Amino acid sequence: MSEHRLLIDGKLVEAEGGRVFDNINPATEEVLGVTADASRADMERAVGAARAAFDQTEWSRDPGARKRGLLQLQAAIEGEVEELRAELVAEVGCPVITTYGPQLDAPLREALRWPAEQIESFPWTRSLPDHDAFGMGFPSAREVWKEPVGVVGVIVPWNFPLEIALNKLGPILAMGNTCVLKPAPDTPWNTTRLGRLIAEKTDIPPGVVNIVASSDHLVGEVLSTSPDVDMVAFTGSTATGRRVMQAAAATVKPTFLELGGKSVNLVLEDADFTKAIPTAAMVCMHAGQGCAMPTRLLVPNSRYDEAIELAKVAFEGVKYGDPTDPSVLQGPQVSRRQQERVLGYLDSGRQQGARVVLGGGVPKDLDRGYFVEPTLFADVTPDMTIAQEEIFGPVLVVIGFDDDDDAVRIANNSVYGLSGMITSGDLDRAKAVARRIRTGTLGINGGMWYGADAPFGGYKQSGIGRQCGLEGLEIFTETKTVGWPAGR
Repeated sequence: MSEHRLLIDGKLVEAEGGRVFDNINPATEEVLGVTADASRADMERAVGAARAAFDQTEWSRDPGARKRGLLQLQAAIEGEVEELRAELVAEVGCPVITTYGPQLDAPLREALRWPAEQIESFPWTRSLPDHDAFGMGFPSAREVWKEPVGVVGVIVPWNFPLEIALNKLGPILAMGNTCVLKPAPDTPWNTTRLGRLIAEKTDIPPGVVNIVASSDHLVGEVLSTSPDVDMVAFTGSTATGRRVMQAAAATVKPTFLELGGKSVNLVLEDADFTKAIPTAAMVCMHAGQGCAMPTRLLVPNSRYDEAIELAKVAFEGVKYGDPTDPSVLQGPQVSRRQQERVLGYLDSGRQQGARVVLGGGVPKDLDRGYFVEPTLFADVTPDMTIAQEEIFGPVLVVIGFDDDDDAVRIANNSVYGLSGMITSGDLDRAKAVARRIRTGTLGINGGMWYGADAPFGGYKQSGIGRQCGLEGLEIFTETKTVGWPAGR
């Protein structure tokens, strides 16, 4: 059931010259199959198709067609959900348990439906009071119109590829845009499957959605540099996000960037440590490959040793290995390159004086797959590399603080500001601390903020703009202000 072809201008096609690249299972290191390997020319054809679909069809002006197309795609995905579930586990290496939550089922419930439902109620037009702008006795009636931004270039990462693709496609299409989507070469099939479903199971016109996979990251730069692309929506590392911005600057196109994080799990001294600390082991879920994961555990120095012991017990209980096993929480890193990157950070932590409480290397009981042991670091100072840089692995660093002011200072001592958690026995105290932390999302006392109606994004170098929510719809629109003689 896997789909290896590209979707360009409504047709499922091979790449130029028949080029393909291997899709690797990170848990077994085996080749699953191949994917069409697009060239720059393929990407340019896709951009041209998206441009023509926006400029020459009624898609942007037909809200009924947009809603119908999104709901048809919803139904098509639901018809193949179990095949898609197995495919995600195979190519992403995500534990199957995560597909019943953030990898598949959670976004599938809302990511397309919610934007489709907003099309009719979205404030496309806003009236302003009549106004005599220059005091000449000629008042004008005025309105503000929201219109589609145009062609959107979409680049999605490999860690939660379908979740991110759906949460971008929903708002982009609902707002009347067309798009070209490039999946990560590590995990292409879930997105090329969407291309087949769009072509075969929906009335979405040719060119409205184009899916272009490529092993060459430079092929994606066409989306940033082409004058026919009006906007770029990117999710990935902060370093790559900077390059996207730089490339887009030549054509002064807006960029929506959802980037890295180094989020905190802040546990105040009045919290129930027996409940709060063990949750920190959830950073091992999907091998720690999540930008919003709270990878810095901040605990009061007065209870530091107690926190370390509780965290150690929790980490000892993390089951890793075969992602098809329903009891497994942690699968492999997505590639050999990512595994080596994480191992490099573990070496850095040791060299800078952090203490390895548990883990710290490659599991000795697994002879294949890109695995890293669940790793717990103690005696970490806020300025250590492992406390500052995004590791993207099953690694938790524990940092002590003296009081609330000290905790806030440490939490904000980061170039990132994406997410986080706070736990306290006093909800008002937790909220007061939350208001002082410079981050885009926060969970308080176990509360979850996630949802298609909830804006997600970061402060500082964690990004620009918001995905989901009303803000996530508005970001894919332009604003036009018009006026005409009052009373006419």
